[in-house]
Amino acid sequence: MKALKLFGRYPFGSGFPLYLFKTFYLKRHCKRSEAISLIARDYFVVPPRNGATFVKVLKRMSLQSLAQTYQPRLCKALIPLVCALVMFCVSCQQKKRPILGDTQFQKELNAFYKDASTSPLKKKDRKNFEGLDFFKFDSAYIVTANFKRTPDEVPFEMKTTTDRRPMYVKYGEVTFQLKGETFTLDVFENLDYKAQEDYEPFLFLPFLDETNGLESYGGGRYIDTEMPQGNTLTINFNEAYNPYCAYNDKYSCPIVPRQNYLKTRVEAGVMAFGK
Repeated sequence: MKALKLFGRYPFGSGFPLYLFKTFYLKRHCKRSEAISLIARDYFVVPPRNGATFVKVLKRMSLQSLAQTYQPRLCKALIPLVCALVMFCVSCQQKKRPILGDTQFQKELNAFYKDASTSPLKKKDRKNFEGLDFFKFDSAYIVTANFKRTPDEVPFEMKTTTDRRPMYVKYGEVTFQLKGETFTLDVFENLDYKAQEDYEPFLFLPFLDETNGLESYGGGRYIDTEMPQGNTLTINFNEAYNPYCAYNDKYSCPIVPRQNYLKTRVEAGVMAFGK
């Protein structure tokens, strides 16, 4: 760092003007990570057991905030106050941006996509992400279907958008009325998931409809449903979601079988991303 070479290890005395520190040192000569390290190591008296936690707090602060808290003789007693103020500001910021959604499903899905640890979104798309686009909730798209079990089906390799071939089996067929018409779809069970210890039984219902490539994703959408306990199954098309491939081409997504095409517009669930 040029500034340190010019002025020595500690270029700023206790009387050095704060504005000069902010404009000259932090903004022009010091990377954010270096400023954090300098503050935490040289000017704060932090017990070892609390040091890591405090550095994490510093990492959330802007350069301006770092400059304002950079005091060469800052008392150890002020550290909890600084931490509390930072956490309060973070909390206020979160309250200003609530999770959007008209239904619990929409809110949960938006929260999932907003969380960097779970979101399939690319970093550039997640940066300003506020929520997915949904068709307006419509109870007409919650249907009770007749369920027919198909126990003799042979497991098969489901085609995906990559070379991956997960094992599925056709679990049954569902027949239902939608907009005065009768439709039948196949439902599947993922055998790869079934082999996992924490597996919770569910059925996979992929489908295509006449909104694909227009208001909805061109590759179709998915619905996850509970295992039927009898000969009926409730299908909520308002909870139809896009494959991860609709957001990021690094994922491998099952291709909707052609027999699961609905010759009608399903104006429910998640819409196309970015349109």
